[in-house]
Amino acid sequence: MPDSLLFGTEVVLNGLMAGVLYALVALGFVLIYKASGIFNYAQGVMALFAAMTLYGIMVGQVPFAHLINAIFGTHIHHFGWEVPAIIAIVLTIAVMVLFAWLVQQYIFRHLVGQEPIILFMATIGLAYFLEGVADLMWGSEIKALDVGLPQGGSFWIEENTQWMGMGNENFYGFFLDQLDLIATVIAAVLVIALVAFSQYTKQGRAMRAVADDHQAALSVGINLNFIWVLVWSVAGFVALVAGIVWGSKSGVQFSLSLIALKALPVLMLGGFTSIPGAIVGGLIIGVGEKLFEFAIGPLVGGATENWFAYVLALLFLVFRPQGLFGDKIIERV
Repeated sequence: MPDSLLFGTEVVLNGLMAGVLYALVALGFVLIYKASGIFNYAQGVMALFAAMTLYGIMVGQVPFAHLINAIFGTHIHHFGWEVPAIIAIVLTIAVMVLFAWLVQQYIFRHLVGQEPIILFMATIGLAYFLEGVADLMWGSEIKALDVGLPQGGSFWIEENTQWMGMGNENFYGFFLDQLDLIATVIAAVLVIALVAFSQYTKQGRAMRAVADDHQAALSVGINLNFIWVLVWSVAGFVALVAGIVWGSKSGVQFSLSLIALKALPVLMLGGFTSIPGAIVGGLIIGVGEKLFEFAIGPLVGGATENWFAYVLALLFLVFRPQGLFGDKIIERV
């Protein structure tokens, strides 16, 4: 095979892997928007908070240690034990469920029937508040998260794809990160489970009813408080999965909250209300930005991955505002 075709194929494969990582973040946005009509600005910070909480539990870190030490003059930072990754993940899920209940109890329960812009503004405040709590609770230093997921290139894939080079000395097989491959499997399982939950369960149908009209859902006996706690709990779990993958890849740091910005073009392409659309949109963005950087980047000085996704999303907004899989816009004239 020609070098350009081989390297182009590898770029496409790595783009697909990157797109899955973007889609993991976008899934949380879709879940909450699909169930409540709220665009959750805090989704990226939720991924950060979940990853920091998981790390803190695993290493036995004392929550709010800096604050406690400053007030009482102590020097306590750790409990003196470590928690296995599986148990720590279960405990972190419990923390995210508690977070969902607190959000519903003290914020959104008082905003039933309000305009979407009011709910959106509430999530902006929630994002900055949660970021401050995460800093105060676990500290601001970069944390190396290791839950046992393999990282680095897959030697098996490299060895079994060398034949595609047909004697080309510059080709040593496709390089695919093992963590990205695992993230792909996780995303596929999540999408199947979430689609089944949304389409075939009573709670899933109630979620869609709540998104259409809060007051109408209440009038037919749907427990709005329970549905919103459920939705935010599931979104918290998805945020934890995204936090684990991204935290394992680049460390748990406050820039992790900015991955939410990368999910915006994914949502614009796939549609704000479509779970499969989040995956398809992520794949399009991932492959598109990698191919554009590979083919056009050298001609314009590189760094096109920083802006290509937003330009592509803008083009989609012009021709299909609801996205590829979003609900059709029907207006009565």
